[in-house]
Amino acid sequence: MKSFRLLAPVLLGAMISVAGCSSSNNEEKAVLANMGAQQLYDRAKQSMEVGNFSAAAQTLSALDSRYPFGPLSHQVQLDLIYSYYKSGKNEEALATIDRFIRLNPNHSDVDYAYYMRGLTNMESDSNLFQELMKIDRTDRDPSKSRQAFEDFRRLIQQYPDSKYAADAKQRMVYIKDRLARYEIAIARFYMRRQAYVAAANRGRYVIEHFPNTTQVREALEIMVASYEQLGLDELKENAMKTLRLNYPDSDFIS
Repeated sequence: MKSFRLLAPVLLGAMISVAGCSSSNNEEKAVLANMGAQQLYDRAKQSMEVGNFSAAAQTLSALDSRYPFGPLSHQVQLDLIYSYYKSGKNEEALATIDRFIRLNPNHSDVDYAYYMRGLTNMESDSNLFQELMKIDRTDRDPSKSRQAFEDFRRLIQQYPDSKYAADAKQRMVYIKDRLARYEIAIARFYMRRQAYVAAANRGRYVIEHFPNTTQVREALEIMVASYEQLGLDELKENAMKTLRLNYPDSDFIS
């Protein structure tokens, strides 16, 4: 009973807070319902200008639902994509992007939609907490990074003169390194399990698919160590020659 008496004010405060939020949301919906298209758009732009992208997304979503074919519809959707992205609503952003591309394949800003698709997938692959705490999780599933790479590749291939192409290329370089680090993390796991064939294959995959990344050196070192354990002297020597040529300071060079 004592514990309950201590918790009661906290629980009451939480209930009041929830009720207040619900009331506030209902009031906001009522305000939006009485606004015209231009008023809604102006309100959304004001929210974006002050960095309140969550509020902007709510307003733009209401505008998009009520006036899907109005004169502002395309710009509303593009702003909605950006607002979803900035407020961390990645799934909503991707759904809006895919709808825009599907319905407007020849729009002058469709390159922007592909660019934002890449950015959103990159964001989905990141983990802010792990980055802040400097936790190395290169072994996490890189499927979102692969999708982001494909989004940027498609942008560059289909719209080489896009103003977003240069940044997309830089991001592809970063993604390649991310994917290579994933392969190396898995190769290390196989080494610990003494699965040397699988480890060597992962190393070779990095050499073949990510030759310009920072992970090439370790990939070669893993191949040398794996082939040595497997007694594959010729393959070991080939890997050693490449390692010696490109990384003469490697500890693996004998």
